Amino acid sequence: MHILLIEDDDLLADGLSRSLKQAGYVVEVASDGRSAENWLASASFDLVVLDLGLPDLDGSVIVQRLRERGRDRNLPVLVLSARMELEERVRLLDLGADDYLVKPVAAVELIARVRALVRRAQSMVEVYFSLGRLRLDSIGKRAWIDERVIELSAREWAAVEFFATRVNRIVSKEQITQALYGWDEEITPNAIEKIVSRLRAKLEPAGITIRTVRGLGYFLEQPGDATT
Repeated sequence: MHILLIEDDDLLADGLSRSLKQAGYVVEVASDGRSAENWLASASFDLVVLDLGLPDLDGSVIVQRLRERGRDRNLPVLVLSARMELEERVRLLDLGADDYLVKPVAAVELIARVRALVRRAQSMVEVYFSLGRLRLDSIGKRAWIDERVIELSAREWAAVEFFATRVNRIVSKEQITQALYGWDEEITPNAIEKIVSRLRAKLEPAGITIRTVRGLGYFLEQPGDATT
């Protein structure tokens, strides 16, 4: 899960980011409205944690813009704010925020709210989906070929889910890297090649092929689409 944390207090942002990462999320941090807008335009996220008191832009404007933009219309937003007034909380929820936490925020409550929002978002999409003999459980993060469970690492699961939702579409190494890693993580030059290689071996029994398109990236073929 890829989270964008928008918080201008460096110390608080560092603490919240660490807590989210320890809970298993990939986290990017934006310290102002402009950088947040750049992140949202250039990458895909599963959830936004948003401070209202940004130095250059009120967080409520970001919520409004998200809800007006087609691609991010359903992106869950958890607002963090020192503003305790009931009217303010109601205003943000009416603008399109999904939840509201008053600062100071306890890390355990933040993680619990994030999990709840992620579950809510996932309940709105198909939980199980199949590609030929391959079956995926998007909430339990499990995979089967026929009735046999496939053992996948966290990175391999993220990769197969990424490919499976983009069947027959070419995806670049950069797009895969964004989906699997945070921008502050150390990545070896051939990390993506190794993950794809392991996936190919594990998915081959299901008749699934991940093809390399030289100079462009990879794509997963819909089973049965390959020509013989």
